Amino acid sequence: MHMADALLSPAVGATFWLASGATLAWSARQVRKDKREYLVPLMGILGAFVFAAMMVNFTIPGTGSSGHLGGGLLLSILLGPSAAFIVMASVLTVQALFFADGGILALGTNIFNLGFCTCFVAYPLIYRPLLARAGATPSRRRASLMAVLAAVIGLQLGALGVVAQTQLSGISSLPLSTFLWLMQPMHLAIGVVEGLVTAALIVFVRQSRPDLLMLSSEASQAAAARRVFPRRLIATLGVVALATSGGLSWFASSQPDGLEWSIARTTGHAGLASPHSKLHAKLSELQNSLSLFVDYKLKLTSTPAAAAVVPATGQVTPQEAWPAGDASTSLAGLIGGVVTFTLVLALGYVLRRKEGSAA
Repeated sequence: MHMADALLSPAVGATFWLASGATLAWSARQVRKDKREYLVPLMGILGAFVFAAMMVNFTIPGTGSSGHLGGGLLLSILLGPSAAFIVMASVLTVQALFFADGGILALGTNIFNLGFCTCFVAYPLIYRPLLARAGATPSRRRASLMAVLAAVIGLQLGALGVVAQTQLSGISSLPLSTFLWLMQPMHLAIGVVEGLVTAALIVFVRQSRPDLLMLSSEASQAAAARRVFPRRLIATLGVVALATSGGLSWFASSQPDGLEWSIARTTGHAGLASPHSKLHAKLSELQNSLSLFVDYKLKLTSTPAAAAVVPATGQVTPQEAWPAGDASTSLAGLIGGVVTFTLVLALGYVLRRKEGSAA
């Protein structure tokens, strides 16, 4: 659901840059106050994990489309919404600048749709209240249902955001009703899968470190600060991130993702023409100069897969082998994970140092 610049006007893009930037500033202040000593390392390794997980698109049966995990709800459950939002913004920034995944003008909207809608809406307004009503130790089935419901609502809000931002921009030829009725059901299916994966990961954490899931108040955070550093969990997530980016990414679906599929079905074409705007052209040049990888393959060695548009449905059918075993894909995943991990660690420790200086 990474928006491209071709969908957005400069005014809408700038508005959501400001909105996401303001939310990041507020989140940074909250993270400075957090007392958990393990927070920053856990943020870093979860950032690398989410980056790797986003590389693995899964096919939505019977549609010719695919989806990938967003990770915002999982991050919020393990880190709290503010730290989760910073991690999501870091992941999406690395993807846009170095992997040409999502536009630079669209970075603010992507952070808002994938980060704000899950971290500050689905988690505190859906998941947390349901968790509180379920009591101190909800059953696995009930906890899983809560995760699925929150993930679905978060992704539905994000997909609705894409449609609204596109329509407000008014620079594409996508009709509102058709685009809306394609985006929402497709991301409903993706949200269910994300919810199930999130639930499975939360069950794992609940068995090994249930204290990491208890962040309802400052008192519980203070108590968590005195608990054992979760070295085993961080090491496990690190190994999974490496395995996912280095090998499991080869098995990613070659079908277009939900947004690409919806655009193709709406227009009958594989993509949208670039807007005739100096700003769009400059940002495209900047992204091209920064991105060593395109579609998570080395730019110097990769050749874009041919795409055929089926006239009757507007469905894009990528013409490439599966699994797409490619050393450059593994290299992209490993580099992306390391860069994300380093960026999140740097941001976290800078925030902590400022808090220490202020004290």
